[in-house]
Amino acid sequence: MIKHSLFLSTLLMLLGCQPATEQANDFQHDLDGAPQPWSSTDFDTEKDQFTFAIISDLNGGERERIFEVAVAQVNLLHPEFVLSVGDLIDGGTEDRNQLQKEWESFDQRAAGLKAPFFHLGGNHDLTNGTMREFWAERYGPRYYHFRYKDVLFLMMDSEDYQPQRMQEIYEARAEAIRILDGPNPEKYPETVYFAMQERRTGEISPEQNDYFREVLSQHSDARWTFILMHKPVWMREEGNNYEAMEAMLANRPYTVINGHFHAYSHRMKNDRDYIILGTTGGSQNPANEGSFDHITMVTMTTDGPELANLKLSGILDKTGKIPLDGDSLQFEPKR
Repeated sequence: MIKHSLFLSTLLMLLGCQPATEQANDFQHDLDGAPQPWSSTDFDTEKDQFTFAIISDLNGGERERIFEVAVAQVNLLHPEFVLSVGDLIDGGTEDRNQLQKEWESFDQRAAGLKAPFFHLGGNHDLTNGTMREFWAERYGPRYYHFRYKDVLFLMMDSEDYQPQRMQEIYEARAEAIRILDGPNPEKYPETVYFAMQERRTGEISPEQNDYFREVLSQHSDARWTFILMHKPVWMREEGNNYEAMEAMLANRPYTVINGHFHAYSHRMKNDRDYIILGTTGGSQNPANEGSFDHITMVTMTTDGPELANLKLSGILDKTGKIPLDGDSLQFEPKR
């Protein structure tokens, strides 16, 4: 028995651990009895707790250096991973050389993140068939899912139109941009593109809907579900393939997050949080109160997610400055 105990103790030492009765407490002190100069020892250290970050629109008129500053700020916060809601490049072209240049520029800058980064496409990233092909070659599927510490993440493609409809939208968009860049930009509201429902809300295909319904069926035990997309397909008034998937979510906790509008807003739908993010370098409209650059930090707790939206203008490094000389930049429009 003595030899067995000695062997067990030696083995535990070799493995770098101690018997349960000898394990050191994370919190150590030399004060006995009361009073003690702390309120409690109930530290927020749940084993299933984790934090991730979300960046929003870079494009639709990217403002230089904002995203690089955001990358440096995210690194100060040490999330376990970083998600996006699309519009990562200017795009909107069938020129593969130009697409190569833009995606290499984005990925080189995003490579500065210490945490893993998850790509998601927006209307600037997936404007036409050529851009879909380019995405598939570089990043694989346009929509996908993953699970982390029993939390399910659904990464949706809100530009998932049938090829003919995608071409119609692409051509209408190109004409609208010509109007905006021409001598009479005030005529933009008269364009075909302006009247298209897809301009604001996007769509998912029946195939994508079937994919995510199967995912939800296979992961019914997930403790929470996050649904990320670029355009808010949940706002679409007709032809909404998302509704069937939403029905499957009715009896489980979930949060929906998207971008596209370049202005932060929050609403409750089906007693769930539906959040539209602001920007992380994209164009801003002074008329929108929710127009500001930010990072969303999400801490997943045992009681559900806690979201903190951190304005880039307020994330300072150890010197009390915004990283990368960010103090010289403007993170909110002048009003």
